[in-house]
Formats: sequence, C-alpha cells, structure tokens
Amino acid sequence: MNAMRLAALLGCAALAAFLLSLFMGVDGFTLAGSAEARRVILLEVRLPRALLGFMVGGTLGLAGAVLQGYLRNPLAEPGILGISGGAALGAVIAIHSGVAQVVALALPLAGLMGAALATLALTVLAGRGTGSVTLILAGVAVSSLAAALTSLALNLAPNPFAASEMLYWLMGSLTDRSLTHVWLAAPLMAIGCLLLAATARDLDALSLGEAAAQNLGVDLTRLRWMVVSGTALAVGAATAVCGAISFVGLMVPHLLRPLTSGEPGQLLLPSFLGGATVVLLADVALRILSPMGDLRLGVLTALIGAPFFLWLVLSRRSELAP
Repeated sequence: MNAMRLAALLGCAALAAFLLSLFMGVDGFTLAGSAEARRVILLEVRLPRALLGFMVGGTLGLAGAVLQGYLRNPLAEPGILGISGGAALGAVIAIHSGVAQVVALALPLAGLMGAALATLALTVLAGRGTGSVTLILAGVAVSSLAAALTSLALNLAPNPFAASEMLYWLMGSLTDRSLTHVWLAAPLMAIGCLLLAATARDLDALSLGEAAAQNLGVDLTRLRWMVVSGTALAVGAATAVCGAISFVGLMVPHLLRPLTSGEPGQLLLPSFLGGATVVLLADVALRILSPMGDLRLGVLTALIGAPFFLWLVLSRRSELAP
C-alpha cells in the first residue's frame, strides 16, 4: 500500500479514536449535570487524557519504528535503551522520598530527571563509537541498573501505601492527568519526535549497511545522536507523565511494516499514527472493562502485546527452520 494512503487511513483512525476518547466515559456518551459540570469534565478531565493518549501512543510507535530501523533489529523497542527505565526510577524515588506528596509536579519532574540521567549514562557507556551492538549493550546495562534500583526502592518502601502507589504508577495510566501534565510533556515530546522523524532518509540508507550508508553521505555519529536524543526526549517525557506503557513500540511497527514498501523511513509516520490509535482505543476499552479504574493501561497493553510477541517468536522460528 502507498505510504501516504496508509498514513491518511491511520490519520482518520487516530482522529476517530481521539474523539471517542474525548466524548466517551464510563457511562457511555452521556454527560450528566449542568453545563458548567459538562464543560469541566470535557476540558479538564477527558481532554488531557485524550491528548496524552495521542501523544504518548504516537511517541512510542514512532520511537519503536526508528529504533528497529536504526538497530536493524525487529525486536527493538523504546525500552531497550533504558531511558524509560530511568524515568520510572526517578518517579519511584519521588514517591519513596515523599516529595511527590508535597510538590504537585514532583512526579513527572523526577521522571524527566531520571530519563536525563539514564541518557547521560547511556552516552558515557556507549562512547563515541557508531556500532549499534555497543549501543544495545549499553542500553541493556542502563535498563538493568534502573530496574534493580527500582526494585530496591520498592523493597525499602516506608509503608505499604507507598509501595502500592509505586506499583500502580509503574503500571502506566492516563487517569488523573491534567492539562499541566500536557504542557509539561508536550514540548519535549514534540522536539523528540521531530528529531526522530528527521532520521527517515538516513535510516533508508542504513538499511543497505553501514558502509553503504557512509558512501551515500550519512554521518553515522550524527544519526546515532539524533536517535538517542530523540528517544530520550520523547519517550522520557512520555514515561515521566504516564508511567510505563509496554509493547506499543514493538507491536505497532511490526503490524504496519507489511503494509509499506519495507523502507524504514516510510514506516515512521504510519507508526506514529498507529501507536496513537492503539493507545487511545486501549484507554477507551479500559472505561468499558474497568470503569472504576482498577485495570491500568500498561497492564492492558502488556496483555495484548505479550501474545503478539509470542506469535512473533514462533513465526520467526518457523521461518528459520530447515
């Protein structure tokens, strides 16, 4: 399918999912109460949730497509660099220390700080080389360290309520978010997405191999800087305000790749729109399946993504079987 036609179809799907998220609540499409109450519900409760769903889903889909193209690894996804783990660790520390109870925006700000520190550690560990294997190993090291420290913070939680709050945040959610969260995360996510989108032509050249890409004029050091910086800004900000939402960055590019020409650059815009659609629809499904908010968004995406990952592994194994 033509990439622009696919992007147009996914754009319509994302718009429909956005409107569905905006106007559908736990009681369907009805809005009880006075005109002022309906205005507050739409503009201060549902609008931030729909905007964050669109931005976070789009960011995860785009970052997954870029990382799979850059690392030339079909199993790459935004968490592979450890940046989302760093953001999660920062937020958990804010809850553990009690700062999140005192300062309103301490949670997302600590998440952003954690993502920044994880990016710094990734850059130092990876060094100045251009090899993708070194970057993957550095990302796994950062991710493992962040996961270990997060587990330590949970283990040393001052009380069961703090531990419960940490766990609920780590599961990922769009509930109880305000326009302040949108204004905090949107600029960073926008800059990150622009950096990632700007890699499209270089990723197409890189699909021919690093030597061929260099012969075509691709600066591999600059490309790696754009991939890491874009992922850090976009995914770090998304995780800082919404928690960990898994499998979207892995699943969406895989589902859309057969519908494109196979060139990594052609997959970026469809993956952004596809990721936004998936997260918005998953969030709408939560209002039907769990109207009280007990089921978290990250849990639902994991329940959807884990069988997909299993199918991917089995299909790959059958393809490689003699």
